[in-house]
Amino acid sequence: MRPSPAFGRWLAPLLLAVSLVWTLACAAPASAGTAAVVARIDLSRQTMTVSVNGMPQYSWPVSTARRGYVTPTGAYRPQRMYRSYFSRKYYNSPMPYSIFFNGGYAIHGSYEVSRLGAPASHGCVRLHPSNAATLYSLVQTYGAGNTLILVTR
Repeated sequence: MRPSPAFGRWLAPLLLAVSLVWTLACAAPASAGTAAVVARIDLSRQTMTVSVNGMPQYSWPVSTARRGYVTPTGAYRPQRMYRSYFSRKYYNSPMPYSIFFNGGYAIHGSYEVSRLGAPASHGCVRLHPSNAATLYSLVQTYGAGNTLILVTR
């Protein structure tokens, strides 16, 4: 038995729609409810709050992009981590406890602690080194797949 021509007219768009929904569902970042560690960076307040298993645990001042630079907004998972890292782009600057979340953008410790709480970076999220070590340890403990980084304005 051959399907009618009308069958093909609606089947192909339906399969395409189902495929698109499946692709988006698999590629979309998980919600905060499914992550054990959630680091929320508020660009307007220059703060990071860290929740573990849904409970707020830490609130820290950060420095994000200064004028002329951008800290990307969105939801991210850690891509790679380095306990000790030095910037290849900016004068071999130390970036202890780096958690890269979007290409070359990272959350990392900074020794310019007097600038925390105000925009000062080339786009990375700077933390006090001890706070960066705490976050790094949490991500190691719970795993990058169970960590969500939310950057908002």
